[in-house]
Amino acid sequence: MTTQNIFQFVAKSANVKTGPIPVSYTDRGSCPTDCPLYKNGCYGDDFFTRMVWDKVPARGVGVDQFCESIAGLAPDTFWRHDVVGDLPGAGIKIDPIQLGKIVWANQGKRGFTYTHKTTDPENLHWIRESNKWGFTVNLSGNSLDHADQLVETGAGPVVCIVPIDAPEKLTTPGGRPVVVCPAQTREDITCASCQLCQRQNRAVIVGFRAHGTRAKRVDQMTRKTIPIQPIGA
Repeated sequence: MTTQNIFQFVAKSANVKTGPIPVSYTDRGSCPTDCPLYKNGCYGDDFFTRMVWDKVPARGVGVDQFCESIAGLAPDTFWRHDVVGDLPGAGIKIDPIQLGKIVWANQGKRGFTYTHKTTDPENLHWIRESNKWGFTVNLSGNSLDHADQLVETGAGPVVCIVPIDAPEKLTTPGGRPVVVCPAQTREDITCASCQLCQRQNRAVIVGFRAHGTRAKRVDQMTRKTIPIQPIGA
């Protein structure tokens, strides 16, 4: 039996990093247990974010009602799915029925999200299809060399975690350019004003410096592979 997820839609975010755009949250059951950040440094477990996330089962709705909110957005609306949570489905598997409904509701809008459900070939198929139909799904890497591996899948654009002290521009071990999230390097930039992660055909991987109350633990994880190299080094 397919697990039905719970979603919370927020028409206008008060988060200073996202800016005043529509956002959503998905219940914790959507997160893949094979993600190295699962209960081990995820920013979603930071105090204020955790408080909101924990209330999703009580405040949220099923996928059909959630999709009504998405479909009701004005044409060309830029919005972020999953401030926390992952693509629908239980654990490591994507539920293509629920995801398909979200992708369909997004038609004519500019939704984007991120996923750690990248280890299953079938998942990669559904991610690829979502991107083809205009719902941007970024594959989330755990390090620079992992980002190289994800690019090779061709399933969609890629983001990755980088060390706390990573330069604004750097390269992966495979020579691919990485730009640290502008909202982390400039106080006047938000998701609303940047919109880089929504662009599927961008030439760069977006890097997110380890952050949150467990940033040092996440930072150590990113350094277990080939050391970072600034562009031009």
